[in-house]
Amino acid sequence: MNRAPIFVGFAVLAVVAVATMVLLPSKDMLSETAEFTAPGLDPMTIEDARAEFWRLTPALLLVVYDAFGETEESTIYDTLASVTHGDALEYLYLERVGAMAGGGLEEADQTIHEIKLLNTRVARDGGTLAIDASWQVIGTVGHAEHLHVRGNTYSADLSVSPIEGAWRITDFELLEVNRDTAGETFLAPQTN
Repeated sequence: MNRAPIFVGFAVLAVVAVATMVLLPSKDMLSETAEFTAPGLDPMTIEDARAEFWRLTPALLLVVYDAFGETEESTIYDTLASVTHGDALEYLYLERVGAMAGGGLEEADQTIHEIKLLNTRVARDGGTLAIDASWQVIGTVGHAEHLHVRGNTYSADLSVSPIEGAWRITDFELLEVNRDTAGETFLAPQTN
């Protein structure tokens, strides 16, 4: 029995399969013209997001801070899931829930007024943006009958990727927190 035709047939099938994988884009490949949503911003392509990371990064971080201002676990998770994914979602969710378990942050008592990017760099790796970010958060935190103005500075390495049609933080490594400019105390306004 001559097996050469069988081996030739398998070889042709293998070549066709490899050519198909190389020449046809997979569903995981991202189009350069595909646009992805971000909170409060117009949809952005990957290149738009790289060029405007200084707008995209604070937009995503603001939603993270909104989630941290919540007290219901499901609301915290759902809010974080709208702008984070994978390892970043798990890390940030556990950070917030851990703060609640420690007896702190039992009430929604923070208001973010501004997120200002400081020394920040971005690099693109395919559809993912690697962002080395430093930012300052300016806001108020309430305790009983008084408010503290906070101006904390943070540094982190972030990965931001398009997931399910939206830009999301997919990796978050907090590098430094500086509370030297924590602010001043003043009486809270009457709410009656």
